[in-house]
Amino acid sequence: MAFESLSGRFQGILKKLKGQSKLTEANMDEMLKEIRVALLEADVNFKVVKEFINTVKEKALGQEVFTKVSPGQMVVKIVHDELVELLGADQCEINTKNKPTIIMMCGLQGSGKTTTSGKLALLFKKKMNKKVLLVAGDVYRPAAIDQLVTVGKQVDVEVLNLGDKLSPVEISIKGVEKAKQENFDVVIIDTAGRLQIDETLMQELVDIENAVHPHEELLLVDAMSGQDVVNVANAFNTKLHLTGVIMSKLDGDARGGASLSIKHLTGLPIKYAGVGEKLSDLEVFHPDRMADRILGMGDIVSLVEKVQEEIDEKEAKKAANKMFKGTFDLNDMLSQLEQINKISMSSILKLIPGMPKVSEEDQQKVKDQLKVTKAIISSMTPEERARPDIIKNSRKLRIAAGSGKTSQDVNRVLKQYDQMKEAMKQMKSKFGGRMPKF
Repeated sequence: MAFESLSGRFQGILKKLKGQSKLTEANMDEMLKEIRVALLEADVNFKVVKEFINTVKEKALGQEVFTKVSPGQMVVKIVHDELVELLGADQCEINTKNKPTIIMMCGLQGSGKTTTSGKLALLFKKKMNKKVLLVAGDVYRPAAIDQLVTVGKQVDVEVLNLGDKLSPVEISIKGVEKAKQENFDVVIIDTAGRLQIDETLMQELVDIENAVHPHEELLLVDAMSGQDVVNVANAFNTKLHLTGVIMSKLDGDARGGASLSIKHLTGLPIKYAGVGEKLSDLEVFHPDRMADRILGMGDIVSLVEKVQEEIDEKEAKKAANKMFKGTFDLNDMLSQLEQINKISMSSILKLIPGMPKVSEEDQQKVKDQLKVTKAIISSMTPEERARPDIIKNSRKLRIAAGSGKTSQDVNRVLKQYDQMKEAMKQMKSKFGGRMPKF
């Protein structure tokens, strides 16, 4: 996460404060000085830092709060609330009540608009069950249209491809007309990347805006480009009526200060955050949840949402029922392990308060172990998978040879299966033999 370093600093600072029996102006100033340094090192704009510190100090020194909570709790709440305010206070997800909702994507050359357009289309399609049309409006960059067509196929969303003979304005008009005629819910116009100083291309965006009147004009900016994102946003906003920002690469190791500065300095809310390279790696940006993560409070709501997205609920219930009834076999175990493997452990753990960071090496070990388990179970006969108790020494040797593994590997898989069955027996006993609701 882009705020990982800042998060560590904040947690350390606030932990020291929690040890104070009372809050004085002296220890308050010391804490604020450390917060100031942490924010500046995270590349947060100096003006933003100054206002943030002044606001926290002013609120923290209010005598009324002191009698209600401990000094540490009070300051944590104030810092949390001010971080939420800094990040945008209200969550600003796109309203799709207009049909079609017209979205124009803007950004610098090479910022990744085409891929992000596909990510946004997938998010609307998957999470909101919307019928989406992608419009290929970049007629300048070689292969830009082909790239959008490829992305459209990957997310199973229709792409309007009119080639590069018409102007982007004409293509945008035809895209909106098609969306209206064919009952699309959302139309996303992928425009060409441009430089801030390119007056001709900037005017083209103005012409598209005047022609189709987008409900949303989103600027894609890179979280790793530092404070320059504010200059980029201001440059585009002087020409256009931007409605929000998509912040890409928030999963990177950049300092993340741009995210904490942009709303305060430009007035533009961050609406979505890119958190990975996969087309599914785009999230609605929730200021309150991000503040929770920065302060080490975790993000349980996002955790639940992520698990629900990745795990097949019907399969999970089916396996749980079989385990409870004692009919759970090796096929079911493999299915459950594959479900779990869909979820990135590092992305899950960072949402749980107080959990350690999992290294890429450890994650790879888990994936490698799953491959071994899959190879071993695949080498078994259907009867062996259904009745693991019949697997004796001769069968183990055959399974090991067929999978290219060892007898010890086969024993490990069988032991893991026995452990899962034993855990379910204990659960059954705990619930008095009655199946709990899943």
